Amino acid sequence: MGSPFLCATPHGSKNARPKFSSVCYPRKKEPELQPVNHAVLAVLNPEHVEVEIWRSDELEVRRGLSSELDEMWSFVQAKAHPRWLWHAIDHHTGKVLAYVFGRRKDAVFLRLQELLEPFGITKYYTDGWGAYERHLDAKKHHVGKENTQKIESKHINLRTRSKRLVRRTLCFSKTEQMHDLVIGLFMNRYEFGRAL
Repeated sequence: MGSPFLCATPHGSKNARPKFSSVCYPRKKEPELQPVNHAVLAVLNPEHVEVEIWRSDELEVRRGLSSELDEMWSFVQAKAHPRWLWHAIDHHTGKVLAYVFGRRKDAVFLRLQELLEPFGITKYYTDGWGAYERHLDAKKHHVGKENTQKIESKHINLRTRSKRLVRRTLCFSKTEQMHDLVIGLFMNRYEFGRAL
């Protein structure tokens, strides 16, 4: 594992006198990120959880929580290595319910779906990506851009506030771990209200 301290070493040539003495600082602990918004989950009654996709169905879906689901492209090290942020928001409030990172594959969506189970979502609003159609019940699933406006707006805000999510940028992560950590910290701090 290594030392619990990060030590700065003197720099300069071998024969030159060091500019400072060796100093050790305690290493920072990696924060414990939560991929689920527990603050919302704690006050949420599962019987009143519904994810709305279509505004015309709003009165019909009042019995439960409605959610908008979408995925957002970014990359690690090079554009040839895409990294997708999959997340779900409450259709009424726009609060992020849960998120996961990965490729644009069914297995990643299934991980997000597992995180959403405690919310008891009764209506899902998504775009036409095949993973949603394959794994969501047709009665609960509505496809279309009309009711995914809040999550698309959230994408714009995320891309504005975190340069790692901008399509044309010089700011990118070199590892998946760092990419997930930086965006996870942002989501926990600004979306879940957790000061880390």
